[in-house]
Amino acid sequence: MKLGLLTAALPKTPLTELAPWAAESGFDMLEIACWPLSKSDRRYGGVTHIDVDTLDKAGAKEIVALMTDNGLEISALAYYPNILGVQGNEREAQIAHLKKVIDAAVLLEVPIVGTFIGADMTTYADENLEEYARVWPAIVKYAAEREIKIAIENCPMLWDDTWPGGQNLAYSPSIWTRMFEIIPDDNFGLNYDPSHLIWQFIDEIRPITDFRTGSSMSMQRTCGSTGKCSIGTGFWRLDSAGRFHDCPDWARFAGPSSWRRSMRSATTT
Repeated sequence: MKLGLLTAALPKTPLTELAPWAAESGFDMLEIACWPLSKSDRRYGGVTHIDVDTLDKAGAKEIVALMTDNGLEISALAYYPNILGVQGNEREAQIAHLKKVIDAAVLLEVPIVGTFIGADMTTYADENLEEYARVWPAIVKYAAEREIKIAIENCPMLWDDTWPGGQNLAYSPSIWTRMFEIIPDDNFGLNYDPSHLIWQFIDEIRPITDFRTGSSMSMQRTCGSTGKCSIGTGFWRLDSAGRFHDCPDWARFAGPSSWRRSMRSATTT
């Protein structure tokens, strides 16, 4: 198990400064943000630590050298749009950029791209799954042809202004089952964050076993309650892994009989 972070947490720090800081702070890996150079269209988005529109072999070599010089690895490239929540030219642009991120992963020899399925928050899960079945197989195939894995994070993206449906379909084990029935490809799995299951009152340990053949990487956070349990309206907070020793149950989460059998790549916070 290796400790890392998603660089989107430090949007104003260039990668050349972020990498040495991460190494000095004890991190092993970085999931590097690769949004297009534009204004953020949502919370925690719009961060560009690698500009995939201009990345070439020389630029990739410089980034690899930066990581190597600081004793770091790249766990994944990160781009988390809401592909199912938009239509027309906007959707086409998001898909095109995601494919550029996949191509950048090839140049950087990074095996995983982390992303969202997205969701139309005004419709039910069944309708979103129908749209997912139309849109996502071609994206996963594009990645497979380049030997890149797609890791879907399970954050519902549910806030007071995205109620009631949230902006990411892939938020629960029952939906994951249906997703993987539609797209059973070996390069398609989860960027698994247990904290999101905890605040939804879903067992965060069982999916590690149930979905172990599809899990690509793990995002580990802990979460603490502020005392108000109202899904989607700010009752919880994120904390660094380990601050709350029982959230999740780390002995079960990281034990040799559970996650270690399923983990293929990096662990990030």
